[in-house]
Parts: sequence; C-alpha cells; structure tokens
Amino acid sequence: MAKLAGKRALISGGASGIGRATALLFAHEGAAVALVDLDAAGGQAVVEEIRRAGGQALFIPGDVSRDADCQRAVARAVEAWGGLDILFNNAGIIRRASLLETSLEDWERVMAVNVTSVFLLSQAAIPVMQQAGGGVIINTASGWGLVGGPRAAAYCASKGAVVNLTRAMAIDHGPHHIRVNCVCPGDTDTAMLRQEASQLGTAEGEFLAQAAQRPLGRIGQPEDIAQAVLYLASDDAAFVTGAALVVDGGGLAG
Repeated sequence: MAKLAGKRALISGGASGIGRATALLFAHEGAAVALVDLDAAGGQAVVEEIRRAGGQALFIPGDVSRDADCQRAVARAVEAWGGLDILFNNAGIIRRASLLETSLEDWERVMAVNVTSVFLLSQAAIPVMQQAGGGVIINTASGWGLVGGPRAAAYCASKGAVVNLTRAMAIDHGPHHIRVNCVCPGDTDTAMLRQEASQLGTAEGEFLAQAAQRPLGRIGQPEDIAQAVLYLASDDAAFVTGAALVVDGGGLAG
C-alpha cells in the first residue's frame, strides 16, 4: 500500500535536486503534491512529470523568503487539495565564504532562504494542521548544521538554526499532533553542490572527488535524501519528532 495515500504535501524548492526527487517519490507513494519555487520552468516540468505518471501535482511560483508568497503558497495548496498534511521546507542556498569574506547582503539572503522560509511557511501551515488534528513538517538542515565547515559561515549558521528551530517546533506542537523533524544531508549531487566548486574556484571534478571521500565512497543522490524524507513524512516515523536525521554516507561518523 502506498505510504502517503490520501496525503497532501507542500514542498519548497521543489523544482530541482532534493525537492524534485522528493516530489516525485511522494507522488509515487500516493500524495497530492504542491511545489513552490522561483524556477517556474523547472517547477512546471516536475508537475508535468508527476501528472504523466498519473499523480496529482500543482506548481506555485513564489519566493519563500517573503511572507506574502508563503501565505499564498499554503492557501493555494489548501484550496487545491482541501487541506495540508505534510510540509517539506527544503528551499536552500549556499555561499562558500568565511565570516570575513561574507557580505551583509549574502548573509541576509542565506538566512532569508534557509531559515526565514522555514519560519514563514511553518507559521502559515501549522494553523491548518492544528485545525485538522495534526500533520508533519520536515526541514532540510545539513551535516554542517551539526558540525562546522570551512568557508561556509553563513550556511553553517543557517543550518544550525534550522536544526534547533526543528527541536523547538517539535516541543511546541507535539501536543497538537504535529511531528517536526529535519534531515541533515551530506554532499548530494545537485546543482547547488556543483555551484560550490565555482564559488571556491575549484575544478568541479576535483571538488566532487573530495566530496566523495567518506565511508561509503560516494556523494549522495537526491533520491537518497528523498527516501529519508519519505520515512519522516510517513506513519513509519509515527513516534519520531524533534530528530535530526543524518543522511551523509558516514561523513560525520569520524
């Protein structure tokens, strides 16, 4: 039986990478999926792929660092599907720079996309879930939300905030039967990972080879992370809340 049969999900950053893989997997598992992203062409392509496979999907253009766009995204999803059971706060960006190399503009943009979007979308979605008697929120954090990393000051700060915001939300909204967890991916083969090589001035092949130096000997695939998100979204994780699930091929193990 499909693990998400009859569920309704909203995914931020759903046009590519981990968001796209999760949208496809959720739809395969029976969920109606709404995507919110700045990339209209990419988002619509994911929707069409889901519909061709017989699933239900909706694209909502929007900047999730803006309150009005977040409120509109949740409202559109609820209008389309009649409710909202799962929110996957996945949108994110990275700037590879030390504290002294980071401009105020870059700092504020990283925080807006990686942290404020979680706050805004959750603030819009939680009352809907409360009224329905419960729901699930999954946030995309990072291994670098649990440990520091080089030349990524804003990103590490933002993902550390996501991890602890997840815990605080789990405490506050457990009594409302809303489970809140985060997934902490290691290096995953997405456009964002490849952008890091450019930001650091490193050849892409060399950068990816270094990223693969972990116990399992490879970088992650978006589908690897999507499977972890599916677990947290499903009833298989019915007693899991406030958790930071590391999915990194053993990168933080030693």
